[in-house]
Amino acid sequence: MNPRHRLLSSAAAAARARTRSVDADRTVVAYVGTYPPRGQGLHRFRLDPASGALLPLGITASGDSPTWLALSADGRRLYTANEGAGSVSAYAVDPCDGALHGLNSVSSGGRLPVHLSLHPGGRHLFVANYGSGSVAVLPVLDDGRVAPPCDLQQDRLALGAAGPPWGARVAAHAPPGSFAISGHDEPHAHMVQSDPQGRFVLANDLGLDCTLAWRFDAAAGRLHEPRSVAASPGAGPRHFAWHPNGRWLYSLNEEASTLAVLDHDPVTGQLQPQREVSCLPAGYAGTSYASGLVMAPHGRWLWTLNRLHDSIATFSIGRDGLPVLVDEAWTRGAYPRSCQLAPGGRFLYVCNQHSDNLTVFAIGAGGRLRFTGGYVPVGAPAVIDFLVLGR
Repeated sequence: MNPRHRLLSSAAAAARARTRSVDADRTVVAYVGTYPPRGQGLHRFRLDPASGALLPLGITASGDSPTWLALSADGRRLYTANEGAGSVSAYAVDPCDGALHGLNSVSSGGRLPVHLSLHPGGRHLFVANYGSGSVAVLPVLDDGRVAPPCDLQQDRLALGAAGPPWGARVAAHAPPGSFAISGHDEPHAHMVQSDPQGRFVLANDLGLDCTLAWRFDAAAGRLHEPRSVAASPGAGPRHFAWHPNGRWLYSLNEEASTLAVLDHDPVTGQLQPQREVSCLPAGYAGTSYASGLVMAPHGRWLWTLNRLHDSIATFSIGRDGLPVLVDEAWTRGAYPRSCQLAPGGRFLYVCNQHSDNLTVFAIGAGGRLRFTGGYVPVGAPAVIDFLVLGR
């Protein structure tokens, strides 16, 4: 099997493991990363696949703000971006109950790491350092530990920008009366992830109002030939999600509260903007901040979160890849930061940071959401991810 096919196979296997139906004899564990002091570190739960309830199993204590998670494709390792400590940690996962055992921690290469992801080959971690506006590449060692950065890219230099001004102060497509204007004081890398083939690494920079893309040399662990595509003025690109076809990229703009669609060329890495639509209901006025998004495994639905409006927007994805807003649901909490689908695709979970809970939604026809009545108390939850044990 050649390296490219091996990467595609690995990515496909990981996707199948996340979305397939959960057998009755399989245990599904949920990990929730939190902000201190209300959150106590990494909270662990067992999923009831029938009701969607999360049953507490324990807490791995951490005061370092483990606010983003990445699980290895084989489920044996968990990695965290520790926003408060400027570090990345590696954990071994107990195959029996999902308990975490610390392996090591290293510097993230910058300030305020808010996102990390694994390359499909599993040998490198990519980290977005929000505070310093940089993207780091960290090797993953044979025993699962993580090594210090082997490459570090400053977003402003990759863009070719010597200094301010950065992005526009007010988002061009924000709702009337919006004061969502923070973050344009300097570059702020907010998410970094490779394309599904592992050939290119993309990062959203909120401060620079752009998506950056590098060619990735997997042998050396280095990023080359940076290019970028601009978001709409002041939009504040935050997170993005790939369509299963690997060609369409959906980028969520925090300050404009919009969803942008970009065409991705898997051969050249070129990105071409197609359309930008609001994540808020028609007629909304005032301030809201878009935050998390998740794509359905079949690619027909996509959900985004609105903070302050405190809602989940449901989009249908047409055959042309363009999203249409079809529904809005109240999160039953305050300031939703991120969301995730449980394995099997029946339930969606929302991390409500300011109301100290997770809420559970069943997915119905057309991707519309129904609140199950499920609340899970967790202090200042930031992110949730799931693992099927014994897979």
